[in-house]
Amino acid sequence: TEISTAAAFVTRLLRAAGGVGEEQLRCFRECLQEAMREHYKHHWFPLVPSKGSGYRCIRINHKMDPLIGKAAGMIGLSHERLFQLLPSELTLWVDPFEVSYRIGEDGSICVLYESPQPGGKAAKQLESRTSCKEEWRIGRSSPSKSYNMMTVSS
Repeated sequence: TEISTAAAFVTRLLRAAGGVGEEQLRCFRECLQEAMREHYKHHWFPLVPSKGSGYRCIRINHKMDPLIGKAAGMIGLSHERLFQLLPSELTLWVDPFEVSYRIGEDGSICVLYESPQPGGKAAKQLESRTSCKEEWRIGRSSPSKSYNMMTVSS
């Protein structure tokens, strides 16, 4: 669920930027999920969810994350094109029981998915939290610009 949530989020960012067809987006999402599954295979610790968090972090910071780059390459998108379509500063944490992201170095951390550890309540998608879901769109004048100006209010 965590990997699916993270891949869907990056795919939605690409869809919102425009210029990528639905079939390409579907393939991108599938390729990204597979790349993440393979990358995280021996680095997923449900009993200690924070263990390996840095290894599972997806990061765009003036360099393209290799997992995103690999999936994009499978649909013919270059790193240059990705930098036009995605935020220039994006951090996505994919951990057991939680997926969260931050756009911009000083942006707020928003939770996309959260589930209590085993024995707790049912998992829930937090995509309906408008303040975080829509955060990346606020003030967006063009791709890869104005992301560090966003705030989230309660």
